[in-house]
Amino acid sequence: MSSEKFESIEDDLRSVLKDIKSKEEKLTGYTGEEKKNAVRQIERRLEEAALLLQEMETEAKVAPVNYRTHLMGKLRQYQSDIEQISRSVKREGASGLRGADNYGFNREEKLDASNRGKLLQGHQSLQRTSESIARSHQIAAETDEIATEIIDELGQQRETLLRTKDKLVETDSNLSRSRVILKTMARRVMTNKLILAVIILVELAILGGLVYWKFFS
Repeated sequence: MSSEKFESIEDDLRSVLKDIKSKEEKLTGYTGEEKKNAVRQIERRLEEAALLLQEMETEAKVAPVNYRTHLMGKLRQYQSDIEQISRSVKREGASGLRGADNYGFNREEKLDASNRGKLLQGHQSLQRTSESIARSHQIAAETDEIATEIIDELGQQRETLLRTKDKLVETDSNLSRSRVILKTMARRVMTNKLILAVIILVELAILGGLVYWKFFS
């Protein structure tokens, strides 16, 4: 399933959204400055929710492919909830600002907007860095996996070569024994030929002796 970090951030986001909805329900009972403060608090909480949503998106992008679609669906639902709450709060804030001191409020709003912009820029820069680190980790993991596969394959090839070498050594040994046997057989054949030649010579000598003895003696 999803990573532990994604689930942890999701729990934080749910807590923030629950707090926002609780504050939103109380808006209708506020007026004037009290309502403006309540709107500011909700907007700050919405910014926190947006930052958490960005962190969840970063985690979802590096999740396994078979879980990524499910996680992105969750993100879209949370994004829709946040946008709906934001629109509702803006409507309530606009209705509560009629007749109020717009100059002072706008000045504070500009300062808040400036601070929020800087905060978002800093967070976006941090997000990009985190994404780059996550991609580097993913590439390193894939490289390590490929290297492990190559090492395993080389190990298998080494074992194959060793078995081939053993077979060659065994074959060479068998050939050596075969050469010894062939030499032995060749010596025996030569010995048999010599013995046969001696026997033939002896028989010829005996035959010659018999012929001489019969006809000349």
